[in-house]
Amino acid sequence: MPRPAIPAPESPGLPTEPADPPSAGDTAATDRVAAEAAPTAELFGPGVAEKLRVTGLNFFYGDAQALHDVSLRIPTKHVTAFIGPSGCGKSTFLRTLNRMYETVKNTRVEGEVLLDGEDIFGLDVTSVRRRVGMVFQKSNPFPKSIFDNVAYGLRVNGGLSRAQVAEQVERSLVRSALWEEVKHKLHDSAYGLSGGQQQRLCIARALAVDPEVLLLDEPCSALDPIATAKIEELLLGLADSCTIVIVTHNMQQAARVSDYTGFFLMGKLVEFDRTEQIFQAPACKETEDYVTGRFG
Repeated sequence: MPRPAIPAPESPGLPTEPADPPSAGDTAATDRVAAEAAPTAELFGPGVAEKLRVTGLNFFYGDAQALHDVSLRIPTKHVTAFIGPSGCGKSTFLRTLNRMYETVKNTRVEGEVLLDGEDIFGLDVTSVRRRVGMVFQKSNPFPKSIFDNVAYGLRVNGGLSRAQVAEQVERSLVRSALWEEVKHKLHDSAYGLSGGQQQRLCIARALAVDPEVLLLDEPCSALDPIATAKIEELLLGLADSCTIVIVTHNMQQAARVSDYTGFFLMGKLVEFDRTEQIFQAPACKETEDYVTGRFG
């Protein structure tokens, strides 16, 4: 929330001239800035900064438009969830936040995505993906040992000694709540882990390079309830040090783990608000119909 301006003290003994009245253009600009800032301050509350700002985002697969004029702000060090029926555009939206869509041919994007005020489309893509990590729906460990999976990004980036790599691997496994389960078999194949463990390993791999934002696309869809509970507990703990953005079909999961929730329908962001507001008193009928199970 912006700090209030502090007026400069007047110089004693010097006459002051009346200020020129603001021009229509200046007034319009001031009103526009105030209008943009007010919803964020009201929604996020005092002391919560925005991490990502999306403005007028449109996305196309060839001639087919998948996202329509999406605009929102995502707060730092909180969990933000996106819900909606299959094919509504929520996973496509997630992939725009670290330019992962660029791996798909014949796609294009219009609009603006700011990460701490920087336009991600003007930054080096490797830098963007280092700052904005991603975990996919299906766990995808590399055909390597548990240790080498987590160390992979650290070695690609370079600049660390073997001892520093080992220290960071342990730290990442601790953060992903996997260390106690694998510390005695770090050099075993990652394929020997259970599905839930493999997904936490993928989270550890993403965390190893200390991303500012972690995107998760349906991370629990293939997991049993016990593994899902561990992932959810992990996400709640990570939000103290990392901005979390999760896409989920599971509305109960969104209600359990997120601070803010957005509802997508047919490529449009219908509503974005505090999670309790979305589930208890949504402003839009489409949102109410979805969260109460009338469709989807």
